[in-house]
Formats: sequence, C-alpha cells, structure tokens
Amino acid sequence: MVDDLEAIVELSGAAAVELAASALAERGTKAAHCANCGKPLLGPYCAICGQPARTHRRSVRALMHDFVVDFVNFDSRILRTTRALLFQPGELPAAFREGRTQRYVPAIRLYLFVSLIFFIILSLTGIAILQLQVVATPVKLIYDSQGNAFLPNPAYDPDDPDTKLLPKLLPVSKDKANGGAGHFSYSTETYFFARMGALQSKLSNDAKARLLDTVSMKKPAKNQRESWWRTQIFDGINRLASNPAALNGPLTDWLPRALFLLLPLYALLLASFHLRRRKDFYLVDHLVFSLSVHSFAFVALLGAAALAQVAPGESVALLLLAVLALYIFLAMKRFYKQGWLTTTFKFIVISGIYMLFFLLPAMAGILMLSFLGGSFG
Repeated sequence: MVDDLEAIVELSGAAAVELAASALAERGTKAAHCANCGKPLLGPYCAICGQPARTHRRSVRALMHDFVVDFVNFDSRILRTTRALLFQPGELPAAFREGRTQRYVPAIRLYLFVSLIFFIILSLTGIAILQLQVVATPVKLIYDSQGNAFLPNPAYDPDDPDTKLLPKLLPVSKDKANGGAGHFSYSTETYFFARMGALQSKLSNDAKARLLDTVSMKKPAKNQRESWWRTQIFDGINRLASNPAALNGPLTDWLPRALFLLLPLYALLLASFHLRRRKDFYLVDHLVFSLSVHSFAFVALLGAAALAQVAPGESVALLLLAVLALYIFLAMKRFYKQGWLTTTFKFIVISGIYMLFFLLPAMAGILMLSFLGGSFG
C-alpha cells in the first residue's frame, strides 16, 4: 500500500512537471531536459531526480571554489560529522536511529573514509604500527658435576607463581656447548608507531647465527606440512632478527580486513545484551553504533601515532585505552539511554567479552599471519 502511494505521488509530480513544460511551450519558451532522467528542467534543480542543472564542464576555478566553500562551511556535513564523532559520543548512531540522517555523513562511508585516511597517513609518514626488536643478552653456561652444560631459563621467575614451577636451567647439547659461537638469552622489545628505519637490528653476527641455529631442527620432518611449518617459522625469525619492522607490511594488509569483520560481531554482541529492547533497537541500529565506535578508534589511533613521536610508547598506549574506554562508555550511555549503573555493567561485560573472545584472538591471528609473511599453509 505504501509503495503504491509513493508511485502515485511520483507519477503526479512527473505529470505536474510535464504540464508546466507544456504551458511554457505554448508561450514560446522551450524547457531544457535533465541530463540524468530526461524530464523537463524548469529551474536550477530537476524536480524529479534532484540533479543540478549544471553538473559538469565547469571551469577548474569554479570547481575549486565550490569545494572550498563546502569544506570551510562550519555547518557542512563533514564538519558537523567531525564534531559529533570527536566530541559527542553516541550522537551519530542516535541521529541515525531518530531519523536525522541528512545532518551527518553515513556511518559506513565515514568508517571507510576514516580507516582509509589512517592507513594512508601511516604510509606517507613512514610510521609502522608495530615493530619488534630482537635483543640478545650474553650468558655463561653452567656445568654440573658430570660436565653437562645448562643455560638459565629466561622464563623462570621465583617470585611469579605461574613460572616458578618451570625448570631453572635448560640443557644444552654438547655440540652447541663446545661450539665456537657464544651463548645468549633472547627477548623482544615492542615499539608502537615508531618510524620505520629508526630501529635497527641489535644482533651481532654470532648472536643471530646462534638464534637461527637454535630454531633450525636437525631432525628430518615427518611430512610435507611439518616441513612447511619449519620453513615458515625459520624464515619468520630470520626476517624479524634482521628487520624489526618485518611484521608491519603483512600487519597493515590484514588489520583492516579483520576489523571490518569484527564490526558485525560487535553489533551482534550489543544486540544480545538488548534483546528486551529489540522493538526499539533494530540490528542495524547496533551496527551503526559499532561503525561509529570503530571510526572513532581509528581517529584515536591517529592521535596516538602522533603523540608516540614525542612521548613514551607505554604511556601513549595506556592513554589510548583510557580514551577509548571513556568514549565507548559515554556513547553507550547516550545511545541506549539507560541508567549509569546499567550502562556501567553492560559496558564492562560487553567490552570484556569483545576483547577476550573477538579482538585479542583476531589480533593474535593477524600477528601469526604477519610472522608467516601473510601466507597460509
């Protein structure tokens, strides 16, 4: 019934335009036709499809003028959307749910634009999302009364209940103990948003050779799959030992794909905690909320990348987590319009489930793919 009424209104509008065009023709005035739909054009905009009368073949100066005017206009959609995204948590999904859609940029378009800008800026500035620097610490072998050699276990910590049950010493074969190269304990130092090239490998030739010799297995592989895994692990450690930014390329390729897949999962998680309000909040409402939150996350990551150039990375990471947590909490309070206690409970539970079962496993999978060079077995 609604579709029939819309069709009648559309046909009546077209008939009115045709009637007006005929009246003008009788007076000797010939009406132009819309280049888009072909209907008579009676003004600066088509009354049927809304396309402007002048759409192309304009001077570059005129195009640049229109662009600057639209962009600097304080009431433009772009600036209104930017203000809402940054300073009004929850306003964008609330506007969508309430039907105020013309004020802001559509949620999916905003997410794609912000995520694209994020990766473009990182590429142009040469900033790596993650770099791992392998560090080797020389250690001395420990011999028992029978002449067996051991190395201190770097994972053992007598003050940590989770590791104090691990062996204090790791056995070293006689071949390696009698080898000419030194012995080292290896660890990694993590750097977020550091410039590529600023970090170089700290491993000496002896330390790198000992690491690769430890990784390589002398025993023949049982099957082709095991051989493939050995090769990938060896190549991954070799790349990482030579270049701290070795993971960044595959990481940049896989991260946007994984985050895009997480968007509907977060929306489903939100929907599951608001089942009693499903008549008021449709799944698409939760999806728009998810899009807006993840769009802000990319903006916050850009700010963190800039701040990491002048501040310690650990402090920046903690500040980023605090900002994201506060933003999501306020967005949930504004969008779902529930009490502070209910919002706090749902924020903690939903965020915990999302982090433990969705985000962290996805990040671990991305790091594994990056370590393997972005390939599948």
